[in-house]
Amino acid sequence: MKRTRAFATVAAVVLVSFAAPELYGDVKIAFVDLQRALNETEDGRRAKGQLKRLFTKRQESLDDAQNKLKALKEQIEKQQKVLTREALQKRMEEYQKAFVDLQSTYVDYQRELAEKETQLTKQIFSKMEGILRRIGTSEGYTMIFDRGSGVVWGRTDLDLTDRLIQMYNSEAAGGGGGSKTKATKTKQP
Repeated sequence: MKRTRAFATVAAVVLVSFAAPELYGDVKIAFVDLQRALNETEDGRRAKGQLKRLFTKRQESLDDAQNKLKALKEQIEKQQKVLTREALQKRMEEYQKAFVDLQSTYVDYQRELAEKETQLTKQIFSKMEGILRRIGTSEGYTMIFDRGSGVVWGRTDLDLTDRLIQMYNSEAAGGGGGSKTKATKTKQP
């Protein structure tokens, strides 16, 4: 659905640029890989590190609960011949409850990780959008597309990703709580 919408948008822009050049003048289009930019900015790396630490912590908790559940199942299987029907039924109910609790915890952790990722990346993407808006306005771009939303190919001189990363890191280092790490030198179109 998202790709179809992005393709339709690109197709409409291209069609309009060919069909009505006198109406719209020159159409200047560029693209950016926001996901790569997120992964390569200092703030993005920091956010990914926080997410990885949270994921690792939650995974260890799930592994521990899963091991306990496995041990409980093995214990029930060993005691199956010795326990009364009622005692066995009670143990099986304990196992089922622990299994459902584990599944519920897994879903809760997945939701927590998704919310944390949104929380950590929302501000970064907002800053990137501001930078792209300034680039687009100052250099006369009609549109700047996100490569992840349907740009299959584009000339490298139309790719603003390296420039976005450099400007983001430069602004973050200059003030605004970002890292003081020197930005990687990149080519500018």
